[in-house]
Amino acid sequence: MGSCDRVVEVLREAPAVTLLTHVRPDADTVGSALALALALDRSGVDVEVGVPGPMPLPDALGRLPGAKLIVPAPEIVGNRTVVALDCASAERLDDLRDVFDSGTTRVVIDHHASNVGFGDVDLIDPDADCTAEIVLQVLDGYGADVDVDVATCLYAGLVTDTGSFRWARPGSHAIAARLLDAGVDGPGWTRTLLDTHRFGWLAMVADALRSAVLVPEAFGGNGLVYACVDHTWRDAIGWDEAESVIDLVRTIGDADVAVVFKESAPGRWTVSMRSRSVTDLVPVARAHGGGGHPHAAGFGFTGSVDEVVASFTTA
Repeated sequence: MGSCDRVVEVLREAPAVTLLTHVRPDADTVGSALALALALDRSGVDVEVGVPGPMPLPDALGRLPGAKLIVPAPEIVGNRTVVALDCASAERLDDLRDVFDSGTTRVVIDHHASNVGFGDVDLIDPDADCTAEIVLQVLDGYGADVDVDVATCLYAGLVTDTGSFRWARPGSHAIAARLLDAGVDGPGWTRTLLDTHRFGWLAMVADALRSAVLVPEAFGGNGLVYACVDHTWRDAIGWDEAESVIDLVRTIGDADVAVVFKESAPGRWTVSMRSRSVTDLVPVARAHGGGGHPHAAGFGFTGSVDEVVASFTTA
């Protein structure tokens, strides 16, 4: 959906640009924003990057090149040209949605299949493995130099959204080769982004796995396995550490669908869903006000553990 050329045209005409990530940012939204920010900054564009929500940026993402261009949410100016990156819906902009809505030219760059478009210019490609892949196309059209810093930001999005290339399309391997040729430390950043946790993570994972439940009859007999991470763990080790639990739960071969319920505050849940093969998760996510891909989606929920689980399993 949309034209890369049109996005390039908008960026070339803009003297100042505001780039926005989604709430509870991951490496794809931050890496995409910083790669584009670095290119625009070098071209003389006045650029700012906004990260919504009250939670601090995970340490690994704060070490990406260009992180100095991130502006605290209360200090965001809000330029006439504003770009949302890796946001499946406007709601994902959280407390920076007004910044997006107030823009004169609003651009959306995303790869989520559930995204129906919410900007003046939408560049949405659900066939892309990550938003960083689409940003690379924009940078090429813009004529930007994809040097080691820009390439590192793009690689962060690529390696994480493909699960370290476990479910990458052939084109993503070609992109990875190009980024590595630009000088990216692939092994180093993969360890930093995917294989580095604090000691407390082990106890959190143990607690989450003890809560795991298998529901063989769910999803028409294809099966569901789910686990919960309550808010006390977020307070102890950070919300970003809980994101990795889904990658453990999804390895269970007894169920096609894996779900992790993560409590961000008492009674407030973020629900991460993954399917191994046959189950399309987009309708489930949309029914709860969320979105994503057929095999990776999510939504938010308010209530007790029993309520959130019951709402999901009976959907």
